[in-house]
Amino acid sequence: MTTEDFKRVAAEAALAHVEPGMKLGLGTGSTASIFIELLGEKVAQGLDVVGVPTSEATREIAERHNIPLTTLKDTPALDLTVDGADEIDPDLNLIKGGGGALLREKIVAFASKRMIVIADQSKLVDTLGAFPLPIEVVPFGKEPTLRAIRELIGELGVEGDVVLRRAEDGCPVVTDSGHVILDGHFRKIHNPKALAATLVGIPGVVEHGLFLDLAGLAIIAGPNGVQTLEPRGRSFADTARKIA
Repeated sequence: MTTEDFKRVAAEAALAHVEPGMKLGLGTGSTASIFIELLGEKVAQGLDVVGVPTSEATREIAERHNIPLTTLKDTPALDLTVDGADEIDPDLNLIKGGGGALLREKIVAFASKRMIVIADQSKLVDTLGAFPLPIEVVPFGKEPTLRAIRELIGELGVEGDVVLRRAEDGCPVVTDSGHVILDGHFRKIHNPKALAATLVGIPGVVEHGLFLDLAGLAIIAGPNGVQTLEPRGRSFADTARKIA
C-alpha cells in the first residue's frame, strides 16, 4: 500500500464517528481532502450533515462533492472537526499549517466539541519540530516581528531559524486571511507550551501551528493497520469541551 492508501484508510475510519445531524469542521490538506471526498459519498447516500470549511480550497472540494456548508457566524458551535496534521506527538500535540490554513483550522477546531486527527504513520513523532512550524503574521511590520521571534525563541533555548515562506515564484505565501507565514526550522521543540505562549505574546503574530490540547483522537494508518491514539489519561469521550 502507498501513503495515499494509508491516508484513505485513516479517513474511512474517521467516518465511523460521523453521525446524522452533525455539524462538522472540515480540515485542509491531502488527508482531509480524502475524508471530504468520502463524506460526500455518504451525503449522496442520504447522510444529513453540514460542514464548515477551514479554507477556500476545502470549500471548493466540499462544494464539488455537494456537502451542505455553513459558517461559524450561523453555526458557531460544532460537534466534530476532522483534520490532518503535519506532525503528531504521543500526547496528541500537533504541528499543523503546512498548507497555510492554520488560523482557520485552529478557530474551527476550537469551536468544536471534539477533534479527530487523521494521518498516515509517517506523521507520528516522538518530539515535535522536524516539520517546520508555521507562524502566521500580519504583513505590516513583519520584519520586526521576525526579529522578535528570533530573539525570544533564542531565550527559550529553541535552536534553528525562522524564515519567510515563499511560493515557487518567489513571492511570499499569503493566507486566505491576507497574512504571511514564517516557518520555524527548529528540529526539536522540547517544550511546546512554552513556545506557544511566547509566540502569541509577540505583536504581529496572528497564530502558530502548535495545536495543543485540541485533538481528542488520532487515527493513524500504516503497514500494520489502523491504530487509534488518545491523549494520555483521557478517553475520546472525555475530551468533549463545553462550547455553548
